[in-house]
Amino acid sequence: MRVLNNLAQDDLRQTAASAKASEAAGYDGVMTMENKHDPFLAHAIAAVNTDRIELGTSVAIAFPRSPMVVANAAWDLQNASRGRFVLGLGPQIRPHNERRFSVPWTAPAPRLREYVQALRAIWTCWETGGKLDFQGQHYKFTLMPPYFMPASTGQRMVPVTVAAVGQHTLRMAGEIGDGVRLHGFCTRRYLAEEILPRLQEGMARSGRTRENFEITGGGFVATGPDEETTAQMFEIVRGRVAFYGTTPSYWPVFDLHGLGDLGRELNAMSKAGKWDALASRVPDDVVHLFTAVGTHKDIAKRIEERFGGLSDALGMRSDSSTTGYDVPPDVMQDIKRIPTPFKGYKTAW
Repeated sequence: MRVLNNLAQDDLRQTAASAKASEAAGYDGVMTMENKHDPFLAHAIAAVNTDRIELGTSVAIAFPRSPMVVANAAWDLQNASRGRFVLGLGPQIRPHNERRFSVPWTAPAPRLREYVQALRAIWTCWETGGKLDFQGQHYKFTLMPPYFMPASTGQRMVPVTVAAVGQHTLRMAGEIGDGVRLHGFCTRRYLAEEILPRLQEGMARSGRTRENFEITGGGFVATGPDEETTAQMFEIVRGRVAFYGTTPSYWPVFDLHGLGDLGRELNAMSKAGKWDALASRVPDDVVHLFTAVGTHKDIAKRIEERFGGLSDALGMRSDSSTTGYDVPPDVMQDIKRIPTPFKGYKTAW
């Protein structure tokens, strides 16, 4: 299993040290999010200050950006990192697109499928010098004068992983993605019974194999060097489960476990502005459904029980902190020894 960490984004002057620390600590990759900050800028700094560690967005929001804009950013990061960048894309939900980003909303699965296809068409044009001629329902790219074509340094095509929650987006991710980035609001049962079958349906459509398709996430991890720290992380996860549980599009996870009433209660509380009280409504047993919990001594076993055979890569922090690289090397190695189906991206030109 691959172990991922967060990359510092709050202050770009700290990003280089953050990336170097994660690499030295033995993490396989560092990820950025698009909530408070741009997801690409920090990777430009990390790319030229590290040598081994993978760099990825988890995730960049697709629809506010033209595929051409994302193609440029990803191309430059892939060249700067010498082939270590992985593009994670997500559609976000309708209110964020319309009210946070002020972009029109359309059905996300077909539009995101086209988006990924357009990216690959653009990159192939740049790599091979061929004609750019991508014409879809949502995106059309037919102009690429030589002056605007970036130089290649001979890297692999950027792997594209897709954030997916609903069944249509999950099938699409399996069909065209190099991997899927699952939401933390997920249980083992939901992953096995609802998510994996949809991904496999998509992979069957395009002949993709599971060994070349990476499943990242699908739950939370609450750990620390002692019981007190682990309990603190458990409470952070409780807050995350409560927050995400307010969103109706995530309720199928609750419904599978007979917890639909909890989702509706959390939603009503959020509409009433009772954000500080949300976590108190989520019982311990519900938090455990979403989380691998244990001190450093036990966490590798707990992770294997919770994620083994399903997820290929996990983030080890349940908050957004990037300080305290406190997973000991022996624990890191125990987690990495957990077998996974994924063997590597297939990204030949």
